[in-house]
Amino acid sequence: MPKTPRENLRAERRSNAKKSEGDKVTRWIVIAMVGLVVITAGALSLFSRDSEPDDALTVLNDFVATAPIKTVVSDADDKAVVFNQGAPVKLSIWEDFQCPVCGQFEVSIGSYVEDLITSGEAEVAYHFASFLGAPSRRAANAAYCAADVDRLLDFHKALFITQPEEGSAFWNPDNLVKIGEKIGINSGEFASCVQGDKKIDFVNAVDASMPKYGVEGTPTVFINGKEWKRTSAGFDVNEFRAAVEAAKNG
Repeated sequence: MPKTPRENLRAERRSNAKKSEGDKVTRWIVIAMVGLVVITAGALSLFSRDSEPDDALTVLNDFVATAPIKTVVSDADDKAVVFNQGAPVKLSIWEDFQCPVCGQFEVSIGSYVEDLITSGEAEVAYHFASFLGAPSRRAANAAYCAADVDRLLDFHKALFITQPEEGSAFWNPDNLVKIGEKIGINSGEFASCVQGDKKIDFVNAVDASMPKYGVEGTPTVFINGKEWKRTSAGFDVNEFRAAVEAAKNG
């Protein structure tokens, strides 16, 4: 028997009501799933934030420390940190710890420079530029702090070993202190210096002095006042050694 218009209207209303209820259930399921994704993402973010520093620092597990070496912060060199002040051959090295090309220089030539320092053969003046932003400035400040406790050589090496991608926030004060601890710098003086940015005036002085020396980028190296310009595509330690030896004999 055909339904009356009123019965058809009631049936349509019941159908719409059921559909509405179904839509509400679907909506709440979607909301719940979105909430679960957000909570999970937040938990993973917190986990990675907590675990990332320790994971990244495992590269220092087998770090072999050198004996402490004293340095001076030279006013004459616009706050460069100087090893073996007064040695006949002088290297002035300008670098930014976040600079990837500086990292390449360290990998190729860093060991040779370290030998020049530990043997006392050359005066090596490090100018810590920081034009790549806050992480560079924090790393440079921490390097001065390491110099205060006679551990710059090791800390310098550790910074390049742990060098993050340019622009990364990994080099925050807490992680810089942890880098020091991983290589045996357990001094409260060092931690306080890093956390308090106590050497930031030195960092600013180096940046301000770059035009004076004609330094426009990093790494830039002067050997006895003359800028070393590589002729090879990469950093060739033999080419660099030859330039240093020529300066010794010149």
